[in-house]
Amino acid sequence: MNKKTLKTLEYDKIIAMLVTHASSPMGKDLCQKLVPSDDISEIRRLQQETHDALSRLFRKGSPSFGNAKDIRPSLSRLTIGSSLNITELLAICDLLENAGRVKSYGRHENADTGDDVLDPLFCALEPLKPLSTRIRSCILSEDEIADDASSRLKQIRRQMRQAGEKIHTQLSSLLTGSLRTYLQDAVITMRNGRYCVPVKSEYRAQVPGMVHDQSSTGSTFFIEPMSIVKLNNDIRELETQEKAEIEVILAGLSQETSEHIDTIRYNLENLVELDFIFARAKLAMDMNANEPMFNTEGRIRIRKGRHPLIDKKKVVPIDVVLGDEFDLLIITGPNTGGKTVSLKTVGLLTLMGQSGLHIPALDRCELAVFREVYADIGDEQSIEQSLSTFSSHMTNVVNFIDQANSDSLVLFDELGAGTDPTEGAALAISILSYLHAQGIRTMATTHYSELKVYALSTPRVENASCEFDVDTLRPTYRLLIGIPGKSNAFAISSKLGLPNFIIDEAKKQISKEAESFEDVISSLEESRKTIEKERADLDAYKDQIKDLKAKLAKKQDQMDQRKDKMVKEAAAEAEKILRDAKEYADKTMRDFQKFGRDHIDVREMERQRQALREKMKEAEAKKSDFQKKPKSQKKLKPEDLHLGDAVHVFSLNLNGTVSSHPDNKGFLFVQMGIMRSKVHISDLQRIDETEIQTPSMQKTGSGKIRISKSASISPEIKLLGKTVDEAIAELDKYLDDAYLSHLKTVRVVHGKGTGALRKGIHNYLRRQRHVADFHLAEYGEGDAGVTIVNFK
Repeated sequence: MNKKTLKTLEYDKIIAMLVTHASSPMGKDLCQKLVPSDDISEIRRLQQETHDALSRLFRKGSPSFGNAKDIRPSLSRLTIGSSLNITELLAICDLLENAGRVKSYGRHENADTGDDVLDPLFCALEPLKPLSTRIRSCILSEDEIADDASSRLKQIRRQMRQAGEKIHTQLSSLLTGSLRTYLQDAVITMRNGRYCVPVKSEYRAQVPGMVHDQSSTGSTFFIEPMSIVKLNNDIRELETQEKAEIEVILAGLSQETSEHIDTIRYNLENLVELDFIFARAKLAMDMNANEPMFNTEGRIRIRKGRHPLIDKKKVVPIDVVLGDEFDLLIITGPNTGGKTVSLKTVGLLTLMGQSGLHIPALDRCELAVFREVYADIGDEQSIEQSLSTFSSHMTNVVNFIDQANSDSLVLFDELGAGTDPTEGAALAISILSYLHAQGIRTMATTHYSELKVYALSTPRVENASCEFDVDTLRPTYRLLIGIPGKSNAFAISSKLGLPNFIIDEAKKQISKEAESFEDVISSLEESRKTIEKERADLDAYKDQIKDLKAKLAKKQDQMDQRKDKMVKEAAAEAEKILRDAKEYADKTMRDFQKFGRDHIDVREMERQRQALREKMKEAEAKKSDFQKKPKSQKKLKPEDLHLGDAVHVFSLNLNGTVSSHPDNKGFLFVQMGIMRSKVHISDLQRIDETEIQTPSMQKTGSGKIRISKSASISPEIKLLGKTVDEAIAELDKYLDDAYLSHLKTVRVVHGKGTGALRKGIHNYLRRQRHVADFHLAEYGEGDAGVTIVNFK
């Protein structure tokens, strides 16, 4: 890809953003060297890596690669047998420990997550735990070797401590004894690595020993007493032995490390590669970007694409298509309307996609693989080269015509500008016609009306415009494909206060054909606004219907709850009646037995018996109140009922329509409004109605049943590319139709993407009473891009 285009489309700023997301120096270097590829296999591999890393970021957060320092010079020294210093060994140790942490991060938490393309990189990491533990136990810091690094070192340091203790003991006795009156201060100090005492200059001769230093005023001499010279010499000798032993320890560690040079090098390369991949994923997360699809047919489909260098809160997403129904797109409209931003967005997203970066747009966008992208954007006037704006643009055009082919994307900003309008328009049409004839995908912005007519009259050439609100005199930055832009010069001038007589005179200066053409554009613009308003009204109606359906479902839930409550209360009351009757009967039997023993007269027994009879009648009456059910005029048989027959359900006191044949036990389904219940045939009575209609079937005047389209509804609905709100509205109606058509299972195809659409659909399904359960499809049946829904 030519460097001039990369600079023109500000690709370097994207790379600068990418570099900030890498944590290791070598990872940042890889990011800095990233350039677009024209190999579709390589592009898809890079995109898949970015996608899988982004999925891991959402699931597990970000791993750290900060310790992946460049240790290649150290490995080269090990190769030739050199020993490493403390800093180099610690850097290798840090690398191995970081490899262990990253390898642990790369393990899948459960089997449901599945493998991805990053698994080989994570699996290739070998932390070499014994080696890193050995280095860490020997080297405590860049300035300290552990005593236990070797038995020899431990012995030397013990002897050094013992010698130091002897020196302190002897010097302490001198400070409190014979030398006390000769000393400037009663302290022990170090000079040139040897223990000394500060002696007043006038007593220099009274203290035998070696002078190592003198104060700046000359009043103090730092003298090493003769009695401790030997001990100081012993410490210096031990220090030399310590240094030699440390060199032996470092040489041993270097030898152990040299046995794993290849493994350490692979660890470094894998960590750097992973850092590079996760930097791309972090950039995608920051931009709320998605993975695009790629083709080699020159087809571009960008859905709600955003320029990545414009504030996310201010940028207006655009929809762009190119290379399918048309190969040349001509964008017109006023200045500051977003034409140039549209060009740069298409070019920059193409470069990002071919570099393995996700693009800030909706999922399932499609990009073509281009070998070269040529962009002539902005004012490239050059005083040094004596080039005017027109000349500089023409220089670029000449280069494009010489080099571009069918595998190129060409972007022109204000083609033909900077010269006579008539000649500029003619030249622009000629250039675009040549590129169009070569099958080169081209986008161009212009002010010339002649190019609008050219786009209308030429096959596979399309107009587009950037919307402008004349009322507010502000652009909306929306790209409208299929509608040529209107200059709005007269309308804008009028809004700004230019007198009408001047505007009327100006209108006389333009030809009737041009005026008529502008009127057609205005008419198209008004029609578009009307259609958009009607669409907005339709969306509002859909929202109202959705609210009404929700309220109806809530009311149905309340009715079901009341029904359940009434049934429970009736059962409890019936149980109480039977319990009271049983207790009264038991009491009566006890009384009869008592009467038999006590020889009570017959009249008393008859009175008790009559009271029992009255009590039983009362209980029977109460029980019948809860079980009372009107008897049908005629006991129905299975052959008496047909699909679509109107019936009355006694237990629910509702009218409905037969929607299934009775089973061998006499149970069948009856549709009562939005409620579908399973009842027994004995609970039904046929009723007469002139016309019965349900969502799934209709009864004609002749009494024959006519099945509507919902009975033959597809077992699958595709919601790819829709927003959550759009998908839920469509899915709601589809599930109603499918449920009323007696489908047991349906497939909802929503795609993978970022998972937002899948999550929204699952949240909606959890609230549906007629959905028994749902789950993601199995591998090979759609995987995470399809949800299987089972009805009750």
